[in-house]
Amino acid sequence: MVAYDVFVADCPARTTLDLVADTWSVITVVALDRGPARYSQVQERIGGISNKMLTQTLRKLEANGLVERRVLHTAPPGAEYRLSALGRTLLEPVRSLSRWAEEHTDDLLEAQDRAATAAGPRL
Repeated sequence: MVAYDVFVADCPARTTLDLVADTWSVITVVALDRGPARYSQVQERIGGISNKMLTQTLRKLEANGLVERRVLHTAPPGAEYRLSALGRTLLEPVRSLSRWAEEHTDDLLEAQDRAATAAGPRL
């Protein structure tokens, strides 16, 4: 196994962090934790995501081995998305991050309000 150091400017692990820390990637991984789903089902699970962004996110996750796409030969034809084995290894850290965000959003919003008030009006 190669040792990576995220503090080195050109470390490939930074690209990995960028991939797995992206908001839509995190939400899509959590959405697929519920089980395999067609595109429209994934979109229903994720409020507010556009067709373009969901397509880009699924392609990115698939290209990086986190999501598997299976063509369905049913009526209507389509594809089904599921987490790969590698994608499932992301569930625990992603759930923890999502939980932290849900628990601390009020704290962050209050800090932002305090910072805006302290900065005063802009001219």
